Amino acid sequence: MKKGIILINAFSGIGEHQAQRLNEEFRKLGVDVPIVKNMPSNIPTGIDFCVFLDKDIYTARALENRGVRLFNGSSAIEVCDDKMLTYIALDGIVNQPKTLPSTFSYLPAKATDEELDYIIEQLGLPLILKINKQSRGEGVFLIESKKRLKEMVENFRTTSHLYQKYISYARGVDTRVIVIGSKVVASMLRVNQKDYRSNIELGGVGQKTTISKDMEEIAIKVSKTLNLDYCGIDFLTDEDGVNYVCEVNSNAFFKGIECYGEVNVAKHYCQHILDSIS
Repeated sequence: MKKGIILINAFSGIGEHQAQRLNEEFRKLGVDVPIVKNMPSNIPTGIDFCVFLDKDIYTARALENRGVRLFNGSSAIEVCDDKMLTYIALDGIVNQPKTLPSTFSYLPAKATDEELDYIIEQLGLPLILKINKQSRGEGVFLIESKKRLKEMVENFRTTSHLYQKYISYARGVDTRVIVIGSKVVASMLRVNQKDYRSNIELGGVGQKTTISKDMEEIAIKVSKTLNLDYCGIDFLTDEDGVNYVCEVNSNAFFKGIECYGEVNVAKHYCQHILDSIS
C-alpha cells in the first residue's frame, strides 16, 4: 500500500477543513492519509504521494525531487497562485476579461498621466485592480476614477498586480466549477448582493446550478492546459451570455460547494488520487 500525507500550512489554519474532509473520505476508502503541518521536522520520509494544500513552492519542488507525486503538482500551483501567470497561460486558449500587467518597479514611483490614460483607454472605467498573489476575494479593488487609479497604482507600485476589464453585468455574481481529473464534478452560483465580489467569505451565498456545455468544455480545457488534478474555476457571464474565466484556484475551498452543490467533492478527489497512484 502506497503511503501519503495531506500537507497544510503550519500557521494560518487555511486548508484545515479541506484536509479533515479528505482524511475522512480516505478512511472510508480504506486508506489512512494523515494530516501534516508544513514544517521540515514534520514531513515524513518514505511517502509516495502528497495532497498539497499549501502554496509553499519550495517544499513542493523539494518533495517532487524526492519522487513524491503531488496533487496538485508544483508548476500548476505556482501558475494558479499568481493571477497574471494564470492569465498568460490561458491567453488565446479561453475567454478571459481583457487584462494588463502592472509595470515592474524596484522602488516606489509616481504614476504618470501616460500610464494611467493607457490603462483607462484599454479597459475603461470602472476597472478592476487585483494583487497577483491573494485569495478569498482579498486584494481585489473596483476602481471608478482616474484619481483613485493613480492612488492605487502608487500604493501598489512595488507589489505585483494587474488591471482587468470590469464585467459590470456580473457584479457580485459568478459560477464556481470544480474539476477533478479533467471531469466537472460540481458547480454552484455565488451571489453577493452587498459587494461586487461574489466570494462566500465576503458575504456571498451559494446556489445549486447547472452549467452550460460551453462552460463545461472551457473548464475541462483550463484544467488540462494547466495540468491540474483538482481545481475550482470561477466564471463571469456577460449580458450576451459569453462566459469568461475570471480565476483558477488550485486549492479551491469546497465546503460551500459540498453544501450548496450537494456533491461529495472530497470523495471524488480522494478516488481520483487513489486511481492515479495505483
